[in-house]
Amino acid sequence: MDEENELIALRRKKLEALRAKGIQPFGDGFEVTGSIADVREKFKEGETLRAAGRITAHRDMGKSHFLDLHDATGRIQIYIHAKEVGAELIDLFGLLDLGDFIGVEGTCFVTKSGEPTLKVRTFQLLAKALRPLPEKWHGLQDIEARYRQRYLDLITNERSRAVFEKRIAIMRETRRFFEERGFVEVETPILQTIAGGAAAEPFVTHHKALGLDLYLRIALELYLKRLLVGGFNKVFEINRNFRNEGISRKHNPEFTMLEAYWAYSDWEKIANLVEELICFLAEKICCSLTIEHQDLDGKVVRTINLKRPWRQARYRDVVREVAGKDWFELSPAKRRDRAINEFKLEILPQLADFEVTQHVFEKLVEEKTIDPLFVTHCPKELVPLAKQNTADDSLVDVFELIINGAEIAPGYSELNDPLVQRQRLVEQAGEERQKVDEEFLLALEHGMPPAGGFGLGMDRLTMLLTGAESIRDVILFPLLRPKK
Repeated sequence: MDEENELIALRRKKLEALRAKGIQPFGDGFEVTGSIADVREKFKEGETLRAAGRITAHRDMGKSHFLDLHDATGRIQIYIHAKEVGAELIDLFGLLDLGDFIGVEGTCFVTKSGEPTLKVRTFQLLAKALRPLPEKWHGLQDIEARYRQRYLDLITNERSRAVFEKRIAIMRETRRFFEERGFVEVETPILQTIAGGAAAEPFVTHHKALGLDLYLRIALELYLKRLLVGGFNKVFEINRNFRNEGISRKHNPEFTMLEAYWAYSDWEKIANLVEELICFLAEKICCSLTIEHQDLDGKVVRTINLKRPWRQARYRDVVREVAGKDWFELSPAKRRDRAINEFKLEILPQLADFEVTQHVFEKLVEEKTIDPLFVTHCPKELVPLAKQNTADDSLVDVFELIINGAEIAPGYSELNDPLVQRQRLVEQAGEERQKVDEEFLLALEHGMPPAGGFGLGMDRLTMLLTGAESIRDVILFPLLRPKK
């Protein structure tokens, strides 16, 4: 029997011993003064307070015990002596283990070393832990185990817990930002008859009662725009999207998106709104517009400057900067040849010419851009739902915001001409005409006001503001292959 199994067996013996003494190892609720942080805040010598938490340290001194109780808000020391609780209850502490949950009532006092402590008068076992926790200072060394057993990661890794506390704050403050500016939060369908609003592979499911194939949505856009038609002038949604595609440092099949639409605005107002939002969040969450990303040893490996105003540059100009001033004068064949032989990029034979340029952009501009950059006026083939530029009909009025080597938020002046929109969607669908969302087009034919809108990946934004290197580090339970 290995060491872990021996420990589990010992804990089960203690469980049975507790039951033999008439102690319920998995107790009922326990009335507390508040969280452990609340208890520390209300701490006053001589006061009686009640706290509950997980035992994370236990110093057995025979007739007395010092223990640390933890919850998500912090730690407090408790002191138990036979004179206060009696010899019988003291004996029970030999049956407790690190990881067990207990509730205590005690009197506040400060030890000689200055540690706020509760002198326990009564206590109750609330839950017995049948498995040992990972060692506190080493935590989970196996990265996959950290994702698969996130609850243990949160217990033993303060850095990981801090990331998710920041994510929670980001979501809360984002909602506050929009509500203060007159936007209303809405919910739109996750199950859809047509997966529209983006070019991506959907997950397919089936509704038995209707005998209907359905898709998990790949984007929020098309239903939010229906609300613009319906008279909602400022709407936003924070919710899940699903794409049946690859997994990488920046991609998870299930991810969280923010999308917002603002009637009577345009891409420039939206770009300013996004810039304002991210700076607002950085100052709230990080207390600075200078974001430092650190390695596990605390060494700064990257600094991102979010100070406004952010740089804007046209798509063709930034491509010329990396691919050559003559890039757009070359023939498609020569562009492909340069991308493969000079830039050493993998260009699949089926890629269209505009996709070759986009691949160059992604590898040589996007992945190498750290400070914020709004790339504007992209080719219309890339963004079929955006309004055409009046000065150059080959372009659309859009921006792609790049920070820290990744696209954080695309935004644009929304296309509200139903005839042009139909043409664009038909061209995008090609031979798969059934993928054209006729219900969306029907809504547009009833009239949609001019508007600006954007989408922002909340997982990538959290990576930006916390310094996490993988999207799995900011998703509590990322998708993993089942263990065999």
